[in-house]
Amino acid sequence: MKKSVKTNCRFCGYQCGLTATVENGRVIGVVPDPTQYPGDAKIQRGCRRWALVPEFMDHPERINHPLKRVGERGSGKWERISWEQALSEIAEKLSALKDRFGPETLSTCIGGPHAVYWPLHRFMTLFGSPNNVGIGQICWNPVTLINSATYGWTIDNELDPERTNCALCWGVNQAESDNSLLWERIKQFSRTGKPLIVIDPRRTRTAALATHWLAVRPGTDAVLALGFIHVVIAEQLYDKEFVDIWCHGFEQLAEHVASFTPQYVESITGIKAETVAEVARLYAAGSPSSLLSGRGIDQIGRNSVPTHHALAILRAISGNLDVKGASHLTEMPDFVPELELELSGQFPESLRSKQLGDLKLHSYRAYERLQQLTMQHGKRLPMRYLTSAQPNLVWQAMLTDKPYPIRSLIVMATNPLLTQADSSLIYEALKSLDLLVVLELFPTPTSMLADYVMPSAGALERALFETKAGTSNLIYGGAKAVEPYYERRSDFDFWRDLGMRLGQEEFWPWEDFEASLEATLAPTGVSWETFCQFGLYSLPEEYKKHERIDRHNGKPAGFATISGKVELYNELLAEIGGDPLPSPQMLQQPKEDFPLSLITGARYQPFYASSFRQFASLRSVHPEPWAEVNSGTAAILGLKDGCRVWVETERGKARFTLKVTEMCDNTVSVEYGWWYPEMSASEPALGGVWGANANVLTNADYETADPLIGTATYNGIPCRVWGV
Repeated sequence: MKKSVKTNCRFCGYQCGLTATVENGRVIGVVPDPTQYPGDAKIQRGCRRWALVPEFMDHPERINHPLKRVGERGSGKWERISWEQALSEIAEKLSALKDRFGPETLSTCIGGPHAVYWPLHRFMTLFGSPNNVGIGQICWNPVTLINSATYGWTIDNELDPERTNCALCWGVNQAESDNSLLWERIKQFSRTGKPLIVIDPRRTRTAALATHWLAVRPGTDAVLALGFIHVVIAEQLYDKEFVDIWCHGFEQLAEHVASFTPQYVESITGIKAETVAEVARLYAAGSPSSLLSGRGIDQIGRNSVPTHHALAILRAISGNLDVKGASHLTEMPDFVPELELELSGQFPESLRSKQLGDLKLHSYRAYERLQQLTMQHGKRLPMRYLTSAQPNLVWQAMLTDKPYPIRSLIVMATNPLLTQADSSLIYEALKSLDLLVVLELFPTPTSMLADYVMPSAGALERALFETKAGTSNLIYGGAKAVEPYYERRSDFDFWRDLGMRLGQEEFWPWEDFEASLEATLAPTGVSWETFCQFGLYSLPEEYKKHERIDRHNGKPAGFATISGKVELYNELLAEIGGDPLPSPQMLQQPKEDFPLSLITGARYQPFYASSFRQFASLRSVHPEPWAEVNSGTAAILGLKDGCRVWVETERGKARFTLKVTEMCDNTVSVEYGWWYPEMSASEPALGGVWGANANVLTNADYETADPLIGTATYNGIPCRVWGV
């Protein structure tokens, strides 16, 4: 008997609504559901992935049963075992390692979006380890922490083709990384004739729609942002009333940016002085103006924090903060927030003090100070993700036992050999472990080195409940369409069942994931069943919340910062030993042997990060990874479009297909996340991880990373290119 089920795709971070046709417990077809996000079926038809759900559900390469390594690590020799045996053996080994080395001997590594984070964080809190590793240092954490330090909480940016008068897309390419509602809105906005400004070293598909494309030199974004601020202040284009009443440190800021003239900015960024001035005027005069930023900024190492700080300032002084059509400060959830779900309040100082490194902002110490401020407005950020370990220090501790031994790792929904910087270092670290467990959908280079591989339930096999980590009063998602095929289980089940074997019984009161979601929703008065009918929980946005009158003291609410205002001169950063004003750092300079500048984060449809290269229909669209240069750089190198090339840095080399396109001079952009599932799933090939892996070219050395957040440099790396 056939039935239709409202559910969600999980093939990217937007996880659009679908209606699945189910027969005898199997998904036989899916179609877009226009009653759910993104609310328009034609938007989803621009994506090639969702239609592959039935093939994905029963793909011949899916991991369906728990596997235990029986040969040498990386040999590709496995035996099938039961969940009960796997969990019992993993628990026994973790218990023994904890007894010998302490709870910090366990690390975890997480990704997404086909995962839910808080069960992992809850398990780690109860186990007693601070060593969860993610990609937070180069995705979400920098902007969340800096906006919270500047405004007292984080924001969501808006783009309304009717209301927004100017759109500035900085370091984002929604055509490839989004391909959903935001990309559709950008296309709609481009047809209005209003200023659409794209700042990116490459002429991306997003940049191709722009009225102004600024091909900024990699890593110089902070200088460009400060140049915009210089023009806005020098020409008195700022919102004087808002600045006078609600901004702290304007005089210090004005003095700080005085030297960032358009002429100086041109000398550093390559953007013409007249263009710097023109774009600053367009953005400031266009209010409401939208400013969208992305991982292109998160990945520029020591210049990530000053760039985000400068953008936060630019947004505020131009009157584009908490204004409809520009941005809004988000609200604390009505539902149980992630902070409570991860049990962070139970993580004692004695364990927090074992966090590796001494990061000024991405630390428990700074988190507690930031929470003191946000609690002025009753808001609490999630803790575990914003205090995750600096990855390089974790890999080094695995190899050196310093400052203490990390001898075990559980990897969930990520592939660190491809997605983390310095693949060669990570390979050596993973090979050295006493216990490596991987929860996965498909074999990956990382899972090929594991001791245990656990089959994860994926799209349509488990409920979806996305909450922006509890930083917004928003939930989207819905029910699973079918029970997991074969012996696949959700990550919630893994962490709960493992925790139960390690003495955590009282902290896992729910029978299953859906029961935990029912409890999470309880404060809203909305049941899980009702939520699944609509797939969305949110309330209308309010704006200018700093003007709300506090019913207790009769005064405006202001901002949850030290000064009670927007911190242009950031007192919190000064307090923790950071720069209170955005101060760009010296870039790595090209060298005689490495004369070009490398960007490593490019993504292209139809893939998502390192996923989906097992699908022949997708590979036929884009069979090989690209290294992109412009025609002038190609001519100097003596290379032609379509030829095979080596790209090399001081850390390693990888092989790509050259694509000649429009972009900065003397710059090379390589694709992220490439491997070859068709190659041998054992040593030495490991699924082709060494062939075209961008992170063979990078490093995350702690000594050169950003001292506030620990961000490594993925863009602006000296490199060279030659023909294969």
